[in-house]
Amino acid sequence: MQSVYAFLRGRRMPLGLAAAGFLAAWPAAAQDELNSGDTAWMIVATALVLFMTIPGLSLFYGGLVRSKNVLSVLMQCFTLTALMSILWTVAGYSLAFDVPESQSAEAIGLHTFVGGLGAVFLKGVTADAVSGTIPLSVFVCFQMTFFIITPALICGAFAERMKFSAMLIFSALWALLVYAPLCHMAWSGEGALFHNWGVLDFAGGTVVHINAGIAALVACLMVGKRQGWPERPMPPHNLTLTVTGAGMLWVGWFGFNAGSQLAADGVAGMAMLVTQLSTAMAALTWIAIEWLKHGKPSVLGAATGAVAGLVAITPASGSCGPMGALAIGFASTVCCFIVATQLKHKFGFDDSLDAFGVHGIGGIVGAILTGVFASEALGGQGMNHASIGEQVFWQTASVLVTLGYSGIMSAILLKGIDLAVGLRVSAEAESQGLDLASHGEEGYLL
Repeated sequence: MQSVYAFLRGRRMPLGLAAAGFLAAWPAAAQDELNSGDTAWMIVATALVLFMTIPGLSLFYGGLVRSKNVLSVLMQCFTLTALMSILWTVAGYSLAFDVPESQSAEAIGLHTFVGGLGAVFLKGVTADAVSGTIPLSVFVCFQMTFFIITPALICGAFAERMKFSAMLIFSALWALLVYAPLCHMAWSGEGALFHNWGVLDFAGGTVVHINAGIAALVACLMVGKRQGWPERPMPPHNLTLTVTGAGMLWVGWFGFNAGSQLAADGVAGMAMLVTQLSTAMAALTWIAIEWLKHGKPSVLGAATGAVAGLVAITPASGSCGPMGALAIGFASTVCCFIVATQLKHKFGFDDSLDAFGVHGIGGIVGAILTGVFASEALGGQGMNHASIGEQVFWQTASVLVTLGYSGIMSAILLKGIDLAVGLRVSAEAESQGLDLASHGEEGYLL
């Protein structure tokens, strides 16, 4: 029986449903033929994921920093949206999704870990090129939005103290040297590392959240703590912005998760449902924990809990059922709460906006529990391995590879940039605030 992978590979195109982790679910006789319903949905999903970065993440992060740094955070997200779009076009897409003829499931080689250069500058991406049932251009743009938001997530860890120039250099190198290879390992299909292992990562638990989370932890450690932290309180300057941004992230995440099926079908519908359920459970769980622990539920806690649930359900959204979604939302919030509110202070790492505490920890919990709740016995849609234990083993292996590769590469890149241009703004600039020191403007007056 001819696989869809082989069928598409013969046409030198990226893998549509393989990118969503559901290669095996496609009929063997599938043809590359446009479907207007799928295409319309994917255009909407692409817009929703872009909406997650600008304005969603921008406002979420912008409200969490002090008023003297709000514009710097908005500027980081906005500029990265532009920079990553160009880098994806030049080489990112090719490194992630170009599948050279030498890539095979039988042998481990370079292309087990990274794509080729056959699609640099989007070579072959034309108006009539098709990937599965959608235009190739739509697939490229959809994956571009993931490439955009992932480095933007990292900015939350070093907010209020990193040089703008250093942030841009790090993000550019990290996106090409870290994100693109991990994207290839997870989503480029047969012959790629995680695919060969039978790992389930529907929409980016390893590729996006664990990847960004561990890079965020390394960055905040290497840049150092903010002046006065943790002795001096540094509360968010505008929780209205934060909750507004969190709401935009919640809505946009339907494009992130349901869109990863690359089709308007039942799997996309279930991905949408479990995303909603996990997020709702996570938000309520964080509220309940705070109510019991502090006597009052906080708006910040509700927003943070919701994001933790969104993160954790991401890898499982194409394989778990409703009850699994509730369990994942609950478990992720408990773990993220402990790390973000207790372990961060105990170990003294200034993860300013809890990029590691929410995205790193939530991603790890979600990726591992995907191996549990994908089981049909627990209401899931099926595993790639014979038992839950075996599936969890390979899910954990993918988590460890992501932590190791991204963590080590991030440290190397940050050290090199520190030697070249320096990572941190001056003490005077940090005290003044990055809005004025880096951009000559004051955002809090708006």
